[in-house]
Amino acid sequence: MAQHKSAEKRARQAKVRTARNAQWKSRMRNAIKRVRSTTDKAKAKAELNKTVKMLDQLAAKGVIHKNTASNQKSSLTKLVNSLK
Repeated sequence: MAQHKSAEKRARQAKVRTARNAQWKSRMRNAIKRVRSTTDKAKAKAELNKTVKMLDQLAAKGVIHKNTASNQKSSLTKLVNSLK
């Protein structure tokens, strides 16, 4: 357990940030699922643009690693481009 006031505060902050990051990761997974489940190319492109923006923001905030964001964007873009 934390022995100092500052350590107690850091523990509280970590708990809040962990919960916030979990919410963002859940939103990210849902956005990725929306892109993958769309069969219409026009709708998929619109969803892809929103998802790419979200992935970039999450990588900038440090919620996910920048390479993870890059890999996700690449695979989703390939998928959307292969649609007819």
